[in-house]
Amino acid sequence: MKKITNQLGKIYKMFGWGYYKWIKSIIGLFICSLAINLFIVPNNLYTGGVLGLAQLIRTVLVTSFNISVGFDLSSVIYYLINIPLFILAYKMVGKTFFVRTLYCVTLNAIFLAIIPIPKVALVPELMTNVLIGGILGGFGIGLVLSTGGSTGGIDIIGIALSKKNRRYSVGNISLIFNVFVYGICGILYGVETMIYSIVYAVFDTLAIDRTHSQNICSEAFIFTKNKPDKMIEFIINILNRDATYWSAKGGYTNGSTYITYTVLNKYERMRLERHMKEFDPNAFMVSDDGVEIQGEFKKQM
Repeated sequence: MKKITNQLGKIYKMFGWGYYKWIKSIIGLFICSLAINLFIVPNNLYTGGVLGLAQLIRTVLVTSFNISVGFDLSSVIYYLINIPLFILAYKMVGKTFFVRTLYCVTLNAIFLAIIPIPKVALVPELMTNVLIGGILGGFGIGLVLSTGGSTGGIDIIGIALSKKNRRYSVGNISLIFNVFVYGICGILYGVETMIYSIVYAVFDTLAIDRTHSQNICSEAFIFTKNKPDKMIEFIINILNRDATYWSAKGGYTNGSTYITYTVLNKYERMRLERHMKEFDPNAFMVSDDGVEIQGEFKKQM
């Protein structure tokens, strides 16, 4: 029993999540799966990424080989495609990302399998289904990403390639893959299906960007009385960012102070805020969100 407890403790530490993030990721994955199964699949439309590819394969298997199961077969295909990508995530991205991705993809596949798909669309108008599905799905994925989780697929390939070469990014890889998926969709099932699927993907992406705090760049000035060595170590080793600091004098007290400057995304800035008092109880931060950054600034999950 003690060994099991120790192993569970190690897994919990590897996640780096509190109960709030566990619950938030479950809610996000459920909302995303609900949006897909209730508004997209009944209208014979296709999502992007690996799930979109899985849905195309499912349709071919069902129509060509008359395969019938009691749930959406694309959930199983989606999971099987992700298995080799789990290995890639473990070897090239990191253990924490691997464990979080494994957890999120597993839950996502389960929700996609157990949420019933209505035979007739809930809303009669196709565009309304697309809008609702895109907004709800993007909101759900945004919640998952804001916890530091990932639904796998192209995210894994994009992050792995971006670590090897800065010219690659998750967005670029995702765009190329989706052109391939929607191209096949248009060839097999018509231009109308392709167009409405793309419209879904656009609204899905817009909703993700509104929810996902990793897409918002922030700058922060932290003022401390103590030398900020531990804080900078946290920024470098935990947040995987860099920081610059200099010594100054307070205008009111004429006492010594240190100013640390760093640029990160909003999610990382909030993490730094939570830990700031550990480094100096008297520290305070001045920050600004939505700043524009030119040059080599790495977007992280």
